[in-house]
Amino acid sequence: MASTFTDIKFEIRGQIGIIKFNRPKALNSFGGNLIEDTIAALRILNEHPDTVFTVLTGEGRFFSAGADVRGFGAGGSGGPPQYKNDAEKKLAFLGRFNYATELLRSMIDHKKVLILALNGPAVGGGAAWFPGIADIVLATTGSWLQCPFSALGLVPENGSALSFAQHMGIHRANDFLMFGTKLSAQELKDAGMYNYVWDKTGEEFQAEVVRFLEGQLEGNDGKSMMEMKRLQNAPIRDARLIAVVNAVDALAERFVEDAPTKRFAKKKAELEAKSKERGAKL
Repeated sequence: MASTFTDIKFEIRGQIGIIKFNRPKALNSFGGNLIEDTIAALRILNEHPDTVFTVLTGEGRFFSAGADVRGFGAGGSGGPPQYKNDAEKKLAFLGRFNYATELLRSMIDHKKVLILALNGPAVGGGAAWFPGIADIVLATTGSWLQCPFSALGLVPENGSALSFAQHMGIHRANDFLMFGTKLSAQELKDAGMYNYVWDKTGEEFQAEVVRFLEGQLEGNDGKSMMEMKRLQNAPIRDARLIAVVNAVDALAERFVEDAPTKRFAKKKAELEAKSKERGAKL
């Protein structure tokens, strides 16, 4: 089964299933088949008879840089798509975001204990989609998070406005998600978003994650841990799914208004101007 995946590494070590984003040259951004592969692996582990923990982590120095925006705004040789009206435009964008809705549902409904092992920094969707939904968050000291949604004319994605507030409190979540504040691993641990932060990187960090989880399995009953998750999540499951639906709707509306397109164009122009300025100085 693992051989069918192109953009993740998938393995099962005893009672631990590991899903590792594997687009390190693209900082594990959401291109290629990364999301589809991750959803497929979550489905396999959800029904696996032996596993207790599902680990989500990344290959390389980044956990995930979020959306792959290299082709953003490209409409091919014919230019951007043309829509008859705003309703058609919104439906088109809602269709584009279905993959993210299913990813979040797969994590929210996942039966196993979902472990997020942040091997490095995460930005945008990479920072917003996973920490608030994971049951336990393990991180390296360099695993900062940042969500520049407002700067790009976007909204807090996939229910993160709710899930972050549930962990950090409303005021901290507002500062992080509204203002795009960059938070260090220690700040996130102090805020209640991370459980453990280790001064390890690369394979040393990945090995520590496995050792830690194997230690939990030695001292604790796997079914009891899974039942703890089920009991805790049952009363908040529907609210989290509704938050995802609401966020997708709000994001589609932002695209109907062309706010992200204008923001991305402005940012691109600023970067090109800075690049020319640096070139003139050389």
